[in-house]
Amino acid sequence: MPKLILILLLLVYVAGIVKFLQGFRRTDFSGNQIGLALMWPILFAMNGNYRKNFFKALKGS
Repeated sequence: MPKLILILLLLVYVAGIVKFLQGFRRTDFSGNQIGLALMWPILFAMNGNYRKNFFKALKGS
C-alpha cells in the first residue's frame, strides 16, 4: 500500500511538471521554466502569484 501511494504521488508530481511546461507560455513568467516546473509543489503551496499562474498554465485562461 505505501508503494502505491508513493507511485501515485510521483505520477501527480510528473503530471504537474508536464502540464505546467505545456502551458508555460500562458503564464506571466519569463524564463527558468525547468526550475519553476520542478519546484511546483512548494511554490504552489507557498506563493499566491505562482498558484494563479499555475492555474493559467493548466486551464489556458
